[in-house]
Amino acid sequence: MNEPPSWYIVKRSAGNCEIIPNDQVGNDNLEIIEQWGPFSSQEEAIARRVGLIRAGKCKPV
Repeated sequence: MNEPPSWYIVKRSAGNCEIIPNDQVGNDNLEIIEQWGPFSSQEEAIARRVGLIRAGKCKPV
């Protein structure tokens, strides 16, 4: 049985935040400063990322 993908927001060393699926979270651990999640849908992760940008935790792309 396949579980639906979950999504994470990861903050890179440059200060930008990206939304990535759970299968890519462990791949670039050296560049990840912070991460938030998991979120059940990509739309929810996008909405949370907007909030993080407004709060000053992430730079806009």
